Amino acid sequence: MNKNIWIINEYAGHPEIGMEFRHFYMAKELNKLGFKTTIISSSYSHLFTNPPSPGYDTRDGVDYLWLKMFNYKNSHNKLRVLKWFLFCIKILFLPFKLKKPDTILVSPMAPFCIWPAYILAKLYGAKLIYEVKDIWPLSLQELGGYKASHPLIKLMSWAERFAIKHADHIVSNLQNYGTHIKNDIGLNKKFHWISNGIDLDELGAIQPLNSNVEKLIPKNKFIIGYTGTVGVANALPDFLNAALLLKDNQDILFVIVGDGQEKLNLLKTFEKYNNILFIPAIPKSMIQAVLAKFDACFIGLQKENLFKYGVSPNKLFDYMYSGKPIVYAINSGENIIDIATCGVSVEAQDSRSIANGVTQIYNLTTTERNTLGQNGKRYVLANFTFHKLANKLAKLL
Repeated sequence: MNKNIWIINEYAGHPEIGMEFRHFYMAKELNKLGFKTTIISSSYSHLFTNPPSPGYDTRDGVDYLWLKMFNYKNSHNKLRVLKWFLFCIKILFLPFKLKKPDTILVSPMAPFCIWPAYILAKLYGAKLIYEVKDIWPLSLQELGGYKASHPLIKLMSWAERFAIKHADHIVSNLQNYGTHIKNDIGLNKKFHWISNGIDLDELGAIQPLNSNVEKLIPKNKFIIGYTGTVGVANALPDFLNAALLLKDNQDILFVIVGDGQEKLNLLKTFEKYNNILFIPAIPKSMIQAVLAKFDACFIGLQKENLFKYGVSPNKLFDYMYSGKPIVYAINSGENIIDIATCGVSVEAQDSRSIANGVTQIYNLTTTERNTLGQNGKRYVLANFTFHKLANKLAKLL
């Protein structure tokens, strides 16, 4: 068995540091299966709330190598692009005290890291796995408005094509990524769907809400809530415009728990309405405690052609585990909500449709809402624990 795995992802974090958590959860489970996993990440990311010190580190039994990087202000800062290339260069000069890898899993956002990962895989005779969490450069083109003729987009397209052609295996958390490979890239290459999911160890250590947060949430309302990043892609203005459509029903309260670049804009527009409540971000360990206060959960994304290839937001699996019905406003074609019968699917970025979905769940009996919620919890436990997902990845190793 190929035992030693390097996971290269400059955004890979840890619950004490900040997102992303996918590879921490995956590494823990792979280690339980007898593998030795090292995550190679950056010492700074705009997603980190508590950036680590450069160098070697072990967190909950998972080994990390934090490559020293400079700080930048936010996701739109041009220095972030320079950081992508600096990270790639540093990968080529990884300290030799790292044990020789049997497998290198490279999971970049911008796909440039495939080139140094490919060189290292050849040097060590290691298997190379290319993992796609977001389709770049397509995401930049559709969400950022970049043209295909832009030099950076051209370079990304070249890297993406190289990765798909030369990796031993392609992995994605996007259910329909194979359609992108075939129709957009023009290649005939099999991919393996390994979704995001839930970590049962973490969910076994749920912390209660701080009293300051708990007292903000009324007990005599029907609460439709959102938790997570308050960003452009999450289409939260449409969620809150749905609240305005339902403002005459004083029994329904729309709640947003989280922070992000768009929060100030939303506060300026919507904070004055008494059926809308904003709560600051809370630790991930308290997410299930706040979800327990909700009657239903909301998840949405912008209406983009990109999402037809699938989506795998972490909060979706947290919602399902909470046992609450879900209003799903994402145009992703086939989706888990419909498959698991755990909520209602509505049109993305359509406030009227979202309001109708909220009303539909509001009008159900408590028993009917509980049935939908338990459908989701059973489905996520049966299919999307990181123990099960790591076993799928282990079969490729």
